[in-house]
Amino acid sequence: MTVNGQFPGPTLEINEGDSLIINLINRGRYNVTLHWHGVRQMRTGWSDGPEFVTQCPVRPGQSYRYRFTVAAQEGTLWWHAHSSWLRATVYGALLIRPRDATKYPFHVQPARELAPILLGEWWDMNPVDVVRAATRTGAAPNISDALTVNGQPGDLYNCSSQDTAVFPVKSGETNLLRFINAALNTELFVSLAGHNMTV
Repeated sequence: MTVNGQFPGPTLEINEGDSLIINLINRGRYNVTLHWHGVRQMRTGWSDGPEFVTQCPVRPGQSYRYRFTVAAQEGTLWWHAHSSWLRATVYGALLIRPRDATKYPFHVQPARELAPILLGEWWDMNPVDVVRAATRTGAAPNISDALTVNGQPGDLYNCSSQDTAVFPVKSGETNLLRFINAALNTELFVSLAGHNMTV
């Protein structure tokens, strides 16, 4: 499953204090919910998204409207499916900018912000089937067939686009990078070859 035919799904960019209204129309074959990972749901718990915890799943052919305000939060969050392992392909970035975009909480203000970097996994079969197979045996689910950066598995795979994840930078310039680990079953570590990185 994907969102609007995109993998990863669309990046949502908002300012602190903004209200979001998201209309989910499930055209897939599985039940699905969306979870706004890290968003404090103040009096809007029904928009939090965990299936059978804060809401019933949205069945195929049905729709649901998420409505909430992001207050007193800034930074890099993300949204993802919260049903089975649909999170393997249904996810995206949620960027919450400060009300005053010139006041990031860094010692050195970034010269520019690069596109978010979403790290994920790819299976050569339906991830839902991977989990079902594991529950039959009691073993852990199989590891993924590839890791992805912004939905692309890299130069070793013919299905990757030519511009897998290229971010040109200028020497001596400070850039803001936003990393999101959307992997389901793997811990990922990140470094930037030949560059200093401050977290």
